[in-house]
Amino acid sequence: MDAKNMIYSAMMVVSALVLTVEWLRWLENDNPVIYVSAMVLVGSLAAMIINIDARIAEINSKIDAKEQSLRINIQGVEENMERRLDVMASENRASMQELTGRLYR
Repeated sequence: MDAKNMIYSAMMVVSALVLTVEWLRWLENDNPVIYVSAMVLVGSLAAMIINIDARIAEINSKIDAKEQSLRINIQGVEENMERRLDVMASENRASMQELTGRLYR
């Protein structure tokens, strides 16, 4: 977990607490349960956002690993096909030379 995410989470909780306190003072209601529930609500929201960020980072790393593996596999297939085509081309040249030699004899 990044320090940046922790700072943003703390800012969310503190700002929600201040907003709730000021709003309830304006409404002339001093129920501490509301303060605590607002802090828990915003704290859980911050935790959920951090969790989603971590999951996205994990998915990105998995995609990068699969992409690299796919590139390596494609490169291997390309080299294999190139070798096969070279072998077939040399066999065709040899066959053509043999046929050409038979025709001119």
